[in-house]
Amino acid sequence: MKNRYVIDTNVLIAASAAMAARKGQPLQPHHREVTPQDAALQEKILQWLIMFEQSEARLVLDYAGEINVEYHHKLDFYDYGIQLVMRKLSREQIDRVSVEYDADGNGIVPQPLDEIVHDLADRKMVAAAIEVLQFPGTSAIAFAGDTDWYDWETALLQTGLTLEPIIEKWSRAKYAEKTHRQEKRHHKAKHHD
Repeated sequence: MKNRYVIDTNVLIAASAAMAARKGQPLQPHHREVTPQDAALQEKILQWLIMFEQSEARLVLDYAGEINVEYHHKLDFYDYGIQLVMRKLSREQIDRVSVEYDADGNGIVPQPLDEIVHDLADRKMVAAAIEVLQFPGTSAIAFAGDTDWYDWETALLQTGLTLEPIIEKWSRAKYAEKTHRQEKRHHKAKHHD
């Protein structure tokens, strides 16, 4: 475990779905939309999040509260992911950082990341991760089913950031599939002109 984590929202959703399944509770619509759908992989994500909860590792949030707003927008109060955030808050295991936002409410990231990080919702996560680099110790962006992080991996690593894919074997394979599909489409389009 690193000292601090910016946690991608899909980690909290997948872990919440796994916890609901563990408890025999009905899955909510937002649980069914999560990637991956595989229960064993969701359980792996949940196990990572439980380890994080039980550790001294700190959760990174922004002063404006936009990361927490996204968590609450995607999850219900009783979801494990939200309960985890509240427990980290109650134990004062939170580090807040300054993230600047543009007129549309998207996190502002430095060049060249603003041209590379195309998922506007993830920009606040990237901006928070950059800010937390100033803190002592180690930090990472933890993610699970969202393969976009691999699109930006080289640029993020060059900025000094660390990525922690929780289900790396699965997510790297999904990313390779996505890249292969894009290359085939590009190749097809190129030869049909």
